[in-house]
Amino acid sequence: MYKKSKIIFFKEKKIKKHTYLNWRLFILYIFIFLSFFVLTIRIIFLQVINSDQLIREGDLRTSRTQSLLNTRGIIKDRSGYPLAVTISVNAICANPSEIININNINNNHRWQALSDILSIPLQTILSNINNHKMSKFIYLARQVTPEVGEYIKKLNLPGIFLLEESKRYYPSGKIAAQLIGFTNIDGIGIEGVEKSFNTLLTGKPGKRKIRKDTNGHIIESIPLVEKNISNNVTLSIDKKLQTIVYHALHKAVEKNNANSGTAILISIKTGEILAMANFPSYNPNNMHHIVKKNIRNRAITDMFEPGSTVKPIVIMEALRLGIIQENSIIKTKPFVINKHQIKDISYYEKLSITGILKKSSNVGISKIALLIPTTQLVNSYINFGLGQPTQLGLVGEQNGFLPKKKNWSDLDKATFSFGYGLMVTPLQLTRLYATIGSGGIYRPLSILKVDKIIPGIRVFPEIYVNKVINMMESVSQSGGSGIKAAVKGYRVAIKTGTAKKIDKNGHYVKKYIAYTAGIAPVSRPMFSLVIMIDNPKEGKYYGGSVSAPVFSQIMTLIFKTMNIAPDNLLNHHVEKIK
Repeated sequence: MYKKSKIIFFKEKKIKKHTYLNWRLFILYIFIFLSFFVLTIRIIFLQVINSDQLIREGDLRTSRTQSLLNTRGIIKDRSGYPLAVTISVNAICANPSEIININNINNNHRWQALSDILSIPLQTILSNINNHKMSKFIYLARQVTPEVGEYIKKLNLPGIFLLEESKRYYPSGKIAAQLIGFTNIDGIGIEGVEKSFNTLLTGKPGKRKIRKDTNGHIIESIPLVEKNISNNVTLSIDKKLQTIVYHALHKAVEKNNANSGTAILISIKTGEILAMANFPSYNPNNMHHIVKKNIRNRAITDMFEPGSTVKPIVIMEALRLGIIQENSIIKTKPFVINKHQIKDISYYEKLSITGILKKSSNVGISKIALLIPTTQLVNSYINFGLGQPTQLGLVGEQNGFLPKKKNWSDLDKATFSFGYGLMVTPLQLTRLYATIGSGGIYRPLSILKVDKIIPGIRVFPEIYVNKVINMMESVSQSGGSGIKAAVKGYRVAIKTGTAKKIDKNGHYVKKYIAYTAGIAPVSRPMFSLVIMIDNPKEGKYYGGSVSAPVFSQIMTLIFKTMNIAPDNLLNHHVEKIK
């Protein structure tokens, strides 16, 4: 009985134990099932319902949009000499979040060495870092030389690192500064050719989307914006001639204690600008101590009354209309118009037409102008491009000014004939003489090298232009107002001019602009050259005294540099006598 009871007890215990184990296993299965169910729901939520956010988070860690920048194009002269190039430099950067916890920086000689090489006080560096504690990137210095960059790299300072960037360098320096211009620290043109042709020089930067693995290697690259390569720009400027013009101008401005000077040289055959110089200038490679007013290119931005340099147009128009003949004689005694006396520097009883140009007679040119219908007189100025934009393509160019009033007084016409009452830029004046030099054919000007000569448009009959060119030769000969512009061995046709300056209130003041404009050599016209000296203060202020010698110096050196054979002046003199 006892034995039987024992067996029954053990059987019941076994059944209970088995049941208990079954419940534990069941609960475990339920837990595993629920876990998988929850994970499945979570996966569905992340991958299907809320997938966009997950993709964004992943992209933030592995994907980047990267700009594909171009190296800015080179600006070259007509012979390929570089006038503006891009060089590699470094940006010195810092990670403030890494540096902020470093102790005793002030007494660390390596940090002091960083301060010394950058010429930035250490306290300024630390202050900049403290102001951006949470940032991981700030600039300490931009566009430092590779040598300085290497030195800083060797300092091995925590949180200090280098980035490669580019900088514009101008090999010609001051010689063509206003024409070439400069870029800002980010490589965008903000003056001169750099600004005018910025799109061409820069091209179009591209963009791509890249994905990196955990080791930083690019595993995917997707183009977003196609990159257009930058272009080089070849100017019409000749570096050798630009240098000649700049240095002669520099000496003239300093010698005459003038405010400034501008000189422009144009190829008559092609309309190309061979030289365009201004003084004072500036060094575009060092902008720290720049004088702001010296940045502008006065050749295209400044407007002046042209003075007697426009007198040849009046003579040409009068010849064309038959009002005068080559051998006409004009009485040149002073006379009065509307209580205003018209007179010359020196007294002349009478002068020939050639003599009027040779002596630069205001009386003679006024009397001729009064016989020309006003519309015809104004149109002749317009036909030669005065008061009209040159459309050279350089930013900042002024249009000039021609009066538009309908009713002109005799005094208006008289003063208009010797260069008052209108405003022109030095470039417009040089274009005028290039058109005269081509026998009355206007060609568009170009600051870019021209491969094919443009035929041009005739704006005045050649016969009258050539007659006046022959008259203009006398200006640089014995007894002429521009004898100092003569070039030994060569025929030159010039006209000097002197104009009073106008103050801010529109009143004339006792300050002057001295001009000399001309073409050379007359036997085969190649160059149009204009010299303008603003406000000479050494006693002399007439164009014949101040700017004429500069014309002679520049043309003498140009003829020598270009190996242009001298004129046969003896035969020419015999022909003129015949």
